[in-house]
Amino acid sequence: MKIKTRVSAIAAIVSAQFLAVPNFALAQEQQTDNSDVELIMVTGSFVRRSENFESPSPLAVVDSVAIDAIGAKNIGDITQTLTINTGAENSPDAFTQNATAGTSNINLRGLGVASTLVLLNNKRQVVNAQPNNGGVNFVDTSSLVPMIAIGRMEVVKDGASALYGSDAVAGVVNFITKQNYDGAQVSLDYQDGAHGDNKEYVVQGLWGASGDDGSVMAAISYTNRSPMFTSDRRLSRPQDDTSSLGNPGSFFIGATPFIDPTGCAEFGGFPTLLAPSGTVPGLEIGFCGFDFGNTYSFVPDESRVNAYFKGTRELTDDIQWITEVSYARNRAERGGSPTFPILTFPTVPASHPSNVFGQDVSFFGRAIGNGGEGDPANTESDTMRFMTMLTGELDDGFWEVSYTAARNDFLFTVNDTLAQEFQNALRGLGGVGCDPVTGTPGEGACEYFNPFATSFTTLPNSQSVIDSFTAREEIDSVSNLEVVEAFMSTEVFEMDGGAAGLAFGAQYRYQDLTQDYDALANQDRFAFVIGNPDIYGEQDVYALFAELAMPVSDNLDIQIALRYEDYGGTTGDTVDPKLALSYRATEDFSIRASISTSFRAPSIFQRDGGATSLNQMVDPLTGSAAFAAARASGNEDLVPEESTAYNLGFSLEPVDDWSVEVDYWNFEFEDLIIQESFQAILNADPQNPERVVRAGDPLNGPLLQVNVTYVNASSLETSGLDLVSSYKIDTEAGTFTPSISATYILDYDLVDPQAGAIDGAGSRNFNNIGVSTPEMRFNLGLNWKSEHHSANLFVRYIDSYDDDQNCADGSTFSAACTLGFKEVDSHVTVDAQYNIDLGAIFETDSAYVLTLGGTNLTDEDPPQVFTNSGFDSKVHDPRGRQIYARLAIEF
Repeated sequence: MKIKTRVSAIAAIVSAQFLAVPNFALAQEQQTDNSDVELIMVTGSFVRRSENFESPSPLAVVDSVAIDAIGAKNIGDITQTLTINTGAENSPDAFTQNATAGTSNINLRGLGVASTLVLLNNKRQVVNAQPNNGGVNFVDTSSLVPMIAIGRMEVVKDGASALYGSDAVAGVVNFITKQNYDGAQVSLDYQDGAHGDNKEYVVQGLWGASGDDGSVMAAISYTNRSPMFTSDRRLSRPQDDTSSLGNPGSFFIGATPFIDPTGCAEFGGFPTLLAPSGTVPGLEIGFCGFDFGNTYSFVPDESRVNAYFKGTRELTDDIQWITEVSYARNRAERGGSPTFPILTFPTVPASHPSNVFGQDVSFFGRAIGNGGEGDPANTESDTMRFMTMLTGELDDGFWEVSYTAARNDFLFTVNDTLAQEFQNALRGLGGVGCDPVTGTPGEGACEYFNPFATSFTTLPNSQSVIDSFTAREEIDSVSNLEVVEAFMSTEVFEMDGGAAGLAFGAQYRYQDLTQDYDALANQDRFAFVIGNPDIYGEQDVYALFAELAMPVSDNLDIQIALRYEDYGGTTGDTVDPKLALSYRATEDFSIRASISTSFRAPSIFQRDGGATSLNQMVDPLTGSAAFAAARASGNEDLVPEESTAYNLGFSLEPVDDWSVEVDYWNFEFEDLIIQESFQAILNADPQNPERVVRAGDPLNGPLLQVNVTYVNASSLETSGLDLVSSYKIDTEAGTFTPSISATYILDYDLVDPQAGAIDGAGSRNFNNIGVSTPEMRFNLGLNWKSEHHSANLFVRYIDSYDDDQNCADGSTFSAACTLGFKEVDSHVTVDAQYNIDLGAIFETDSAYVLTLGGTNLTDEDPPQVFTNSGFDSKVHDPRGRQIYARLAIEF
């Protein structure tokens, strides 16, 4: 069936927040408007609609023109500008996302990076095999398709579990590739940052051809991003990135730590006294801190190849065969400290030739600290996806049968110290070639490792002894997805507004997850990253779904959807309905409303997995920050989480070319599945040896590790308002279109298993299970178009919010705080872009569009947060000003 279509008014207005339109893209758009195109389903429905249909669910659409307008180099650049996206991890760093460098994700409404269903052409994508620090496997949006192949992105903002299943709790983001593309296109992007050597190159190509009985399209992109280190733009204070475990380090005699008497500050250490100087003659009680803040990455060294192919074939006049194949190869290297802290509390014997204490002492530090080069961690991610589908036309509808298979292979590697081998080296049995069983301490191939500051001067350590206790932890993870789906959509009866449409179908999906740790990690041999058992789990889901779309009258549309899913086992099954309506009161005013329930089952990782992640924690016993391990284990007793979502909104056009959209949304969760907050466990009972592991004294010693699991939290409720508006103004100087897109969060109330009831709106939520939640975000835009030129300007605002890690006076938060929390400042950035159609100006056969632009043109620092790296990576971008140029050529 071929008819003219257009995006609904709701979608078009939301897209106006981006608004910059290169003329070359306009020409493409005009060609589409003047020709027939295939009828499409709007995301959020399985029933085809007429061109005048307005979705009863709030729907945001960002098309390829808008994507180009913001200078996006990857999908993370798009989602980061959406005001409805809160707490996504698009700037992975070693402090909050230990093993997922090079990835990006989506977090609608701050409900979690796994609560938004990500689709590619209406079909699922496999989740990333390596979870984030919270133990959540998410869809890596960096591994979808080349940006040049994306036609538009549609976002259903009110939850869609009744249509798509449990993953769509917060909503759906559907990336739709260009359709029936004829021709060839190449784009070249170069971006240069204001700090360090942070540059980015993107080369993309697109080719397509169509004939009477089919079409093909292929796209490929290559991205190379150079790193930006914390030393290039130091945002943190030294104390924010200072570890108590350094080299020079400290030594325990019993439960008392002593600063290395052979040197500390003179070799770059930061002495922290825990008792007045001279308390112990000749010794200082305390720690020799190490500032690790200069060797980590804000931006990893990254390369990425994405490829995509789509072929369609008309088998008969009514049956079409579509096949898609995509591949993504991501490689990232992020900086780290010279070596990790050693958390095993090893003994330096009295017989050690460098031991100045004359008795056995316990070393509290790291093998290499001051003066050492950063030791990077590496991620390698390969994602493959295959989808094949038959679709056919009926007299009054259509049918579709599809099969999708996708796989993600993710390898994470990082160097760490082997605990036993390091202990051997302290006893003189280190060194490559030394047999600790038969060797003699300090003789032949056997060497002592010198942990004292004399290693900087008279008694240096050999590379052989360092190599003998250093090994590389490897986590080889694989995630698989298979989906078989079939549905039919048909007209069932006539109503005053037209024919009612019924869609019904079934789905089977299979998922599995494997995490294979190396043999040393299986034995917990590492002194900091520790290790982990291997993980395997699988999940089968059967689903039946139906949707009834009823045009009750010319002004009233009602949508009823119902989905049944069966997970089997202890998870069980669920039935989730959705009711939505759209009422056009006048030609200029319409209202919409929806209510739905959802059910999210425990993931494979939450049920069967477990991981050790490294995080900044605040020890309530000392009030100081420490970088320690959080070890999570799976929980087979988890029950599914359930939620109810509703939305109420209106569309208004007060005058011609001025559109206003307002929506009130609300999500209520029960039995929310979360990883326990390590900080909340610490705050609740810092001297519980079953949950809190300490060095030396199990009750009062330095913090090493917190044991957590996955639990069902009591509840979470969040609500807010979305506003989108634009106004088109025609003048002799061109067309100007001002716009605004804003989200205001009214409530973000949660009950944390340890922290209790929390009002999380306007808070960083460091001490609980929530995410950073500024109450207000908005984008102000101004677009200008005139013949062969266009330009746009954006002002982006993020509201201030409370930092519940720190007191108002800047000290670490504790019960002694009387003035409340420190405030994270509001943030305003300015982006601009200019486009010129050189092909039209010089009347060439090919189209040449040159784009010049910049983001954060005034080079605003992200608001300072007194934490590792000095900013909130879930909210702000650390890169500063980015200037870019793009040349797009269409043949």
